[in-house]
Amino acid sequence: MKYIMGIDVGTSGVKCIIIDEQGKVIASDTQGYPLSTPQNGWSEQDPANWWQGTLTAVKNVVDSSGIGNDDIVGLGFSGQMHGLVALDENDNVIRPAILWNDQRTEAECEEIIEVGGGLEGLLSYTNNTMLTGFTGGKILWLKKNEPENYSKMKSFLMPKDYIRFLMTGQKYTDVSDGSGTALFDVENREWSKPIIEKVGFEFSIFPKCLESDEVAGTITKEVAQVTGLKEGMKVYAGGGDAVIQTTGMGIVQEGTIGLIIGTSGVVSMSLDGFGKNEGGKVQFFCNNDKNKWQAFGCQLSSGGSLEWLKDTIYEGNDPFKEINEGAEQSGVGANKLVFLPYLTGERAPHPDPDARGVFFGLSLIHGKGDMARAVMEGVTYGLRQIYELILASKPGIKPTQIFSSGGASKSPLWRQIQADVFGLPVKTLTGAAEGGAYGAAVVAGVGAGLWSDIEQAALMLKEETVTMPIEQNKAKYDKVYEVYSGLYYDLKDRFKQL
Repeated sequence: MKYIMGIDVGTSGVKCIIIDEQGKVIASDTQGYPLSTPQNGWSEQDPANWWQGTLTAVKNVVDSSGIGNDDIVGLGFSGQMHGLVALDENDNVIRPAILWNDQRTEAECEEIIEVGGGLEGLLSYTNNTMLTGFTGGKILWLKKNEPENYSKMKSFLMPKDYIRFLMTGQKYTDVSDGSGTALFDVENREWSKPIIEKVGFEFSIFPKCLESDEVAGTITKEVAQVTGLKEGMKVYAGGGDAVIQTTGMGIVQEGTIGLIIGTSGVVSMSLDGFGKNEGGKVQFFCNNDKNKWQAFGCQLSSGGSLEWLKDTIYEGNDPFKEINEGAEQSGVGANKLVFLPYLTGERAPHPDPDARGVFFGLSLIHGKGDMARAVMEGVTYGLRQIYELILASKPGIKPTQIFSSGGASKSPLWRQIQADVFGLPVKTLTGAAEGGAYGAAVVAGVGAGLWSDIEQAALMLKEETVTMPIEQNKAKYDKVYEVYSGLYYDLKDRFKQL
């Protein structure tokens, strides 16, 4: 039996798993680390914490699996996208990494769009607009606001790529993570030199870009000694979490919708061919399959909104149990309480760094359970808005099911809310609960020859749960959704004024 390892360098922690040739998870370990918010709207992490967490997680799964390292034939990577890890000439980290949900780069994004010839001009180069979370704006922010650090920067990597570099000594990114810089020619699957030169960046700082199942190095002797992995084991490029997590969910055929609710929330659909991203309303990235692309939108504070609520008003040893019980008792519509999940600004469906979270309709009748239910529902309403944008970008497709993943997929109540708000069956599959780490292992397995391609690998996945929509609930949600959909526009100018 041969085995594959997957690592996901996430926002709240790093996860490492080992799967076998049938896709069964043999061992899993997660190590958490802190998030820093030095200013309002800023989000940073120390890459050293990622590294220490990774070494611990890898050693733990190797030890607990009981598998000989000769039988682990490859390692794949997933990770939080868009983060900027700036490295000096000696490959030392210059400053804390600026993360995907950081909102400081609004002015820089506007400048890049202008330099690119306006929105349509930029889209002609990248097929994506420049959003505040994307890496391109972060590089320009560094250049304008920390010129000393920028002058030291001789290369940069995204989070997963930095950890892979420490394990292999080789600097690469992959086409899906490259897409998330918004400095990438998505159609031709390569860096967009014209826009990079127009913005004034040195092309030499950009890492070489690989397809997801290509070899990106091998395990070094030093890492082998610490982790128990075999020196020289092949490490594959992998992909950004928003894309590769859907690969691990079996979202490989056009028309199947993937719904991921982790810290952020993603609605995603695989596309068989390249298409124009009209108006830049969604994100259009390279897929982990070199013959496919991916249309999706990202909500910045999905599970993160519920995590915030838990940390703010809940106590006790099992707060999520209390949250789910209270939300269940509240009922459909949360007693007319509506939540806007813009705690860290928003990317989709409204690219607005000034947007903020709102409880609308709060009254004396509402308790913690209503607030918990409103958060679950509000997050799901926002994801439905993204879903509708994706369908508008590819007319004629009529999805019949949703594959759900992330922390919210573990809650039967939240799965029911998803089914009712979208009006579609919601399914969970084996492996999906493991998130990006599972997709990373699948892609590495394709690279290592365990499966011929990603579609064959997806056949391993089996249905675990099926949640059917309840028509009377959907009718109620449709009415509240009308209120939700108008609130952002009612408050947009007030957000900026605030």
